[in-house]
Amino acid sequence: MKPGMVPPPPGEESQTVILPPGWQSYLSPQGRRYYVNTTTNETTWERPSSTPGIPASPGSHRSSLPPTVNGYHASGTPAHPAETAHMSVRKSTGDSQNLGSSSPSKRQSKENTITINCVTFPHPDTMPEQQLLKPTEWSYCDYFWADKKDPQGNGTVAGFELLLQKQLKGKQMQKEMSEFIRERIKIEEDYAKNLAKLSQNSLASQEEGSLGEAWAQVKKSLADEAEVHLKFSAKLHSEVEKPLMNFRENFKKDMKKCDHHIADLRKQLASRYASVEKARKALTERQRDLEMKTQQLEIKLSNKTEEDIKKARRKSTQAGDDLMRCVDLYNQAQSKWFEEMVTTTLELERLEVERVEMIRQHLCQYTQLRHETDMFNQSTVEPVDQLLRKVDPAKDRELWVREHKTGNIRPVDMEI
Repeated sequence: MKPGMVPPPPGEESQTVILPPGWQSYLSPQGRRYYVNTTTNETTWERPSSTPGIPASPGSHRSSLPPTVNGYHASGTPAHPAETAHMSVRKSTGDSQNLGSSSPSKRQSKENTITINCVTFPHPDTMPEQQLLKPTEWSYCDYFWADKKDPQGNGTVAGFELLLQKQLKGKQMQKEMSEFIRERIKIEEDYAKNLAKLSQNSLASQEEGSLGEAWAQVKKSLADEAEVHLKFSAKLHSEVEKPLMNFRENFKKDMKKCDHHIADLRKQLASRYASVEKARKALTERQRDLEMKTQQLEIKLSNKTEEDIKKARRKSTQAGDDLMRCVDLYNQAQSKWFEEMVTTTLELERLEVERVEMIRQHLCQYTQLRHETDMFNQSTVEPVDQLLRKVDPAKDRELWVREHKTGNIRPVDMEI
């Protein structure tokens, strides 16, 4: 469900009569037709004549209809809807301060919209399903407009906040992956150092013959393997860990820009909504005051002068103008927020795709380096295997005997 602009209250226009310039025809909540001069705000039950001085219908009760306040009568009946296109912002629950609660058109407007955390949405029971911006994809820009209940039951979480939480979690995952690779590098470095140290050990260095050659090759293979692991650790740092860290820093900067921008717009929207509610309350109070003074004057329960009525009417009209201005500002803020939400959610979506793809590529690089290291390790072992297959105990004995023999004369028995 996407937010919509605050809809104008539907008004009735003159259908079958031709009226003088500046006049419009409407129906009261009781179904009685009345006429409004949109220039002077004059109202009358009788149809105005196109010829001055000649009434078009009998009766003379021009003052019996309540005065208009910026397009609305004090009872809530719309006067000239074209001028009040933004006066139907409504909360999702009943509000005793709503302007013109007796008007059927305004009740209908209230039922057609619902306000959640200062954002106005079309009511799901009365509005058709909205078209998705990207219908072929499960896109961020289509499914995170409303708020969601907190799983712990501690209120609600804004849809955009859920997206931010996911992105922040992704940033944390990048950090942990970098730490994992760093630990892997440390292990490789320590392992290489220990292999190199062990290769210099003098144990069994006096072994001779073909076995001695094989043993020397075993120690040399440790030094070769140590070098392989040092190269592996260096490549892990330059080709995996460092790119992950650099991407994380850039990712963090992009996230911060998105977060601050939308947060500022949401604060502005909440402020504009508060202004609307304040202006609505002020208009309701002014209308109530004007209606009370008008009734008191008509039944002669008060000595208020006509000047007092005009003054109250001016205040009520000013309150209506203020409400219209506040609603216009609210709609502008909501429209800006909507546009930026679409742009920002698509940007967050792009960042997430880029993050996943980048990590995938570098993990593939990790496995490739690991495979190369294993191959190099195997190459260091092959010479040892070859020499071990050549070990010949008989030949080793012959060579040793030839080198160290002391003579082949055997002892004989002693004679008496």
